[in-house]
Amino acid sequence: MTLKGQCHCGAIRYEITGDPMHHALCHCSDCRKHAGAPMVGWAMAMADQVRIEGSPRTYASSEHGRRLFCGDCGTSLFYINEQVLPGIIDVQSGTLDDPEQLPPGAQIQVAERLDWMTKLDTLPSFARFPEG
Repeated sequence: MTLKGQCHCGAIRYEITGDPMHHALCHCSDCRKHAGAPMVGWAMAMADQVRIEGSPRTYASSEHGRRLFCGDCGTSLFYINEQVLPGIIDVQSGTLDDPEQLPPGAQIQVAERLDWMTKLDTLPSFARFPEG
């Protein structure tokens, strides 16, 4: 499997070669705050499976955690923590060119999940932005 993706403006592109270790939807407050989203999808791969074109900026989000993002458009792209996950990189799956290629296999950090995220199927759904 080869997966490709990029930031919103295209200044940073990446390619994952081979199957990721897993794809999980994370509900932790740290991911929510950084992404500005109710949860974040992460495809975990060995660092040598990921080729990055461009120069992402790095933010130290915790003592050992590093979040990499595009300095031009701000898109969050990668997470590394060499203390906890040596040699591994997490890639935000929402930035894949074709996210449908990699369905998630788990939800993690559900102890921090927003309660209303468990009720999404009860909300009205619209194919596009509703008129009126």
